[in-house]
Amino acid sequence: MISVMASLFLVALDQTIIATALGKIVEEFNAFSSLSWIVTAYLITTTLTVPIAGKLSDLFGRRNILLIGVAIFVLASLLSGMSSDVTQLIIWRAVQGIGGGIITANAFTIVGDLFAARERGKWQGLIGAVFGLSSVVGPLLGGWLTDGQSFFGLTTDWRWTFFINVPIGIVAFILIAINSPALRHAVKAKIDYLGAAFLSVSLATLILAVDNTETIFADLLSTTGLTLAGLRLIMFGIVAVAMTGFIYAEHKAQEPILPLRFFKNRNYVLVLTIALLFGAAFMGSILYLTQFNQQVFGATPTESGLMLLPMVAGIMASSVTSGQIISRTGKYKIFMQIGFVVATGAMIALTFLTPESSYLYEAIVMVILGLGMGVAMPILNLAVQNEFEQKDLGAATSSSQLFRSLGSTIGTAVFGAMLTAGIATQVPKMQDTAYIQNLKQSSQVKDMDLNSADTLLRLNMPDVKGQISDAANAQFGKLPIPVQQKAKAEFTTNQEKFGSIVTHAFSDSLHKIFIVASSMIGLAAVIAFTVKEKTLRAAKKEETPGEE
Repeated sequence: MISVMASLFLVALDQTIIATALGKIVEEFNAFSSLSWIVTAYLITTTLTVPIAGKLSDLFGRRNILLIGVAIFVLASLLSGMSSDVTQLIIWRAVQGIGGGIITANAFTIVGDLFAARERGKWQGLIGAVFGLSSVVGPLLGGWLTDGQSFFGLTTDWRWTFFINVPIGIVAFILIAINSPALRHAVKAKIDYLGAAFLSVSLATLILAVDNTETIFADLLSTTGLTLAGLRLIMFGIVAVAMTGFIYAEHKAQEPILPLRFFKNRNYVLVLTIALLFGAAFMGSILYLTQFNQQVFGATPTESGLMLLPMVAGIMASSVTSGQIISRTGKYKIFMQIGFVVATGAMIALTFLTPESSYLYEAIVMVILGLGMGVAMPILNLAVQNEFEQKDLGAATSSSQLFRSLGSTIGTAVFGAMLTAGIATQVPKMQDTAYIQNLKQSSQVKDMDLNSADTLLRLNMPDVKGQISDAANAQFGKLPIPVQQKAKAEFTTNQEKFGSIVTHAFSDSLHKIFIVASSMIGLAAVIAFTVKEKTLRAAKKEETPGEE
């Protein structure tokens, strides 16, 4: 299990460490318009690889597929760090996503191979703790490496956020090769190529339709005159056609990627729905807590990551503890219910977060949210695995990961649109401020769209505010002393007025986001009460679903 957790830590770390390096990457390559592709390329390939890799592991054995995934991930990380332009980086990020998807699909499933259902709770809890740990280590390590450190005659930069994966990945590869059993079930391997093709088209198109669509297809929209709504309508049409083709392919395939018979299992459908809601509400909304810390508390990106420590501590403590209890009792439904009810209460408490709130209030709520999520998260895989025989674990477990990932993607897109729309209503008010009027005359922001909500939010970020202040003070220094002091005071007042408008507009939008998120988590809690309890099996040799 150490080898499995090492490979998962590799993927989880990469998801958080890269965020701190994006600014430097864009700066070096002068490619702000390509920023979204650096993230989206990885997201697309990871998402579409997970279900395919899960099925392949059922056919060809978990260890071999996992080793291939780690090898791809390590090689792509090395090549990403060596990229000489942004196009190369995007390509290698896409390849890295394939490796990440293979690792994600198989690492969770291996737990089902190695342990009886009852024992899995303990290990799923530990895996939850690994993800919690990576969410803290990632931003800190990424910021530290990106800022430039010197050792052994080498100086680090953003490229080291990729290079750091290489030694970790090599260690994980060796441990997996030595310790993981090469389990393979006695089935005739017939790969569902048609299903894989239809699924890939549908998932990739869906992600492109909801995630950074306007930015990614900016050139297409400007040259064709097509509206964003029209483009999305076309893309959703492609998704519908591809999904229809996928369902047909799965119905005909001898070894389908996602067997349609799974959906006859009531608990399976309910847990997938919970996973979708959880991904959208939790992953989609927590992203904006870090922005809140930066906009309201003036925290740096690294500091805002550290401010999430209370939530991470809650996740780690409750996931490990609940996993141990579940392994002893064989009961998981009550913990799923408690977890989502507690998380719902905490998410509702976040709706009362305002610019006047103290960090202590936020920290207390985050601890409670972490405790709830830490209990609920590991159970989703556990519940799905308990419904199926050993030969189906790869396909079943990976589908749970797929739905959670899709929920996260859709939630992030929806909440991002809500935030932008909320800020946009205040753009005229911001435009009228003396601060923005003066900035329009500045060469510092000549390439920025000051009508954009995203730009106005960025102007209120601590590092950008500091850069603008430094540039303004340098100009004021050329003025006579009395005029200089008056100009500085006026500039500071104007900047603070602008900041106040931005933070209140941001807070109002965040309030609406948390209302929607708490509704989603609340619905997940309600569904959790309808899941039928099946006692977790104590003996691994039994390969039938759990008994009543």
